[in-house]
Amino acid sequence: MKKKTDDALEILRRKRKKDPELEHYYQEEKLKFQIALAIRELREKLGLTQAQLAEKMDTSQSTIARLEDTDYEGYSIQSLQRVAEALKCKLEIRFVPAA
Repeated sequence: MKKKTDDALEILRRKRKKDPELEHYYQEEKLKFQIALAIRELREKLGLTQAQLAEKMDTSQSTIARLEDTDYEGYSIQSLQRVAEALKCKLEIRFVPAA
């Protein structure tokens, strides 16, 4: 018998384990969060504002805000490559075995 818990993350993990659709949705949201956070963290590490990054990419500050929004779904390889070039880094995409 499983031990009862009031830990919200543990409850969600257990539900995801039983529901493939919920797990798929969770993984999709997690990936969007990771992309947005990576862009923002690297930009901030380099001491750039959204406006400064936008200027380097020849785009608008609102575009950068969208790219850093964890709900944004419009990422493309091309847009991520432009971000990487503006931040003077290399875009790397990997496939890793599912746990």
